[in-house]
Amino acid sequence: MAKSSSQSPWMNDELEIFRKTVRQFVQTEFVPQHPRWCQQHRPDAEAWTAAGRAGILLPEVPEEYGGGGGTFAHEAVVIEELAQAGVHFGSNVHSIVAHYILAYGSPEQRRHWLPRMVRGELVGAIAMTEPGAGSDLAGIKTSARREGDHYVINGSKTFITNGWHAGIVCLALKTDPKSAGVKGISLVMVETKNLPGYRVGRSFEKLGRHAQDTCELFFDEVRVPVSNLLGSSEGRGFTQMMEQLPFERLSIGVEAVATSELAVSITTRYAKERKAFGGPLLDLQSVRFKLAECKTEAHIGRVFIDNCIVRFIAGQLDAVTAAMAKYWLTECEGRIVDECLQLHGGYGYMTEYPIARMWADSRVQRIYAGANEIMKEVIGWAL
Repeated sequence: MAKSSSQSPWMNDELEIFRKTVRQFVQTEFVPQHPRWCQQHRPDAEAWTAAGRAGILLPEVPEEYGGGGGTFAHEAVVIEELAQAGVHFGSNVHSIVAHYILAYGSPEQRRHWLPRMVRGELVGAIAMTEPGAGSDLAGIKTSARREGDHYVINGSKTFITNGWHAGIVCLALKTDPKSAGVKGISLVMVETKNLPGYRVGRSFEKLGRHAQDTCELFFDEVRVPVSNLLGSSEGRGFTQMMEQLPFERLSIGVEAVATSELAVSITTRYAKERKAFGGPLLDLQSVRFKLAECKTEAHIGRVFIDNCIVRFIAGQLDAVTAAMAKYWLTECEGRIVDECLQLHGGYGYMTEYPIARMWADSRVQRIYAGANEIMKEVIGWAL
C-alpha cells in the first residue's frame, strides 16, 4: 500500500491486523481474477461468498446479525485495500444497502437479510437512478400500487452497481404517485431470486471499472410483500436517503484519497526509474515540482478524510461536511491522477500501466452518489 505521510488517528493494532488479512485476501483471491472479471463485466458469484468467508463483507455490522461488530474504520480499511489493488468489486454498495436495513429495518428484516449479506449469499444493490432521473430524485417514475398485502411495482432503474448479481435491491419508488416532488417516495426491499416480472438488462460498456457489474433493472408488475417496506410508514424514502448519503459520500472520499496516494507513489517510482535527458526523470525540476504539488494535495486529503472518519465514528459527521468530502476529494483525485498520467508520457496512455486504468476508473467518482455540482448546491444551501 502507498504510504501516507501521517498515521491515521483512527488506526490501531487490531485494525492493522485486519488490514493484513484483507490485503492478503484481495491479492490472493481477487487480483489474479480481475482481468477475467473485466472481460466478463462482472466478478464471479463465488467471489462474494469467498469474501464473506474471509470476513471482509460488512465488518461493521453488529455481531448479532453475523457481522464483525466493528466500526466504519473497518469498512475504510476494506475500501482502501481494494483501491490500492485496483479492484472494483462493489462491496461498498453492498455495505450501503446493509446500512439502510440497519437504520430503518425492523428486527425481523435485519435477521432475515443481514446474515446472508454478511456471508455473501445475498448481494445488495441500491436502485435510485432512472433513465430520466439521476441526481434529481423528484423525477422518479418507478411506482408501487397497493393490492392487499403486496405492492405491485412497475418501472426501471439504470446504472445499478451489483445489478447482475443482486439478490436484494433497495428500491426507491413512488408509493403515492399523486404526491408532488419527493413526498411520495418510499424505499422497498426487493428479493430478486425467481421473482416474476423482474429482469436484469445488459451490462453497460463503461469507460472504466470494467470488472464491476453495472446494469439496468426492469420491474413489470412485480409483486413484493408490503412488509418489505423500510420504515414504519410510506413516504419516508427521501428523508431516509438524505440521512444515509453521508455514509456513501464518505466511502467515496476514502477511495479517492487511497487512489490519490497510490497515484503519487507509483508515479514517483516511475520518475526515479525512467531515464530522460541523461538522468532520471525525477532530476527534472518541473517533474519534482509537479509531484510535490500532487503529494501535498494527497496529504491534505488524507488529513481531511481522517478527520471525517473520526467524526463519523463518533456520530458527528454532518451532511454538509460529507458533501464537501465527496466533492473536494474526488476533484483532487481527478487532478492528481491526471497529472501523474501526464508524467508517464506515452506510457501513461497504455492500459497495461496502472495509472491509465486509474484515470479511467476515477472519472465516475465525480458523478455518482450525487454529481459534484449537486454537492456544491448542498454546501451552498447551508450558507
